[in-house]
Amino acid sequence: MSLLKTVDPSPSFAPRENQPAADRLISGNPSFKTWAQDVAHGDLVHTGVWEATPGVTRSIKGDTFEFCHLLSGVVEITPDGGSPVIYKAGDSFVMKPGFVGVWKTVETVRKIYVTVTPPA
Repeated sequence: MSLLKTVDPSPSFAPRENQPAADRLISGNPSFKTWAQDVAHGDLVHTGVWEATPGVTRSIKGDTFEFCHLLSGVVEITPDGGSPVIYKAGDSFVMKPGFVGVWKTVETVRKIYVTVTPPA
């Protein structure tokens, strides 16, 4: 097993496709594609590429930490009780454990993600 992993921003394999859970959908009809590329530390760390079409959803991180680097598109993220922040291709950000807010995909977005969930 290699301890060096390249994240392919344009994977050639088929993604997992889904829609937001009904209780998370605010507006629109967004669809998601996930190209999972690595899992480590007993399923606690996930790395890959994720894509979403325009729409508005509720984002609830729970205990999960997520790093995102946008490859393309535009999103507006509004933390509960906070002001909206716009991120576009080339931007990176972190949603820390406990984050709750609104994720608005303005233009179809593709991101590299790394999630870390603490052990139960």
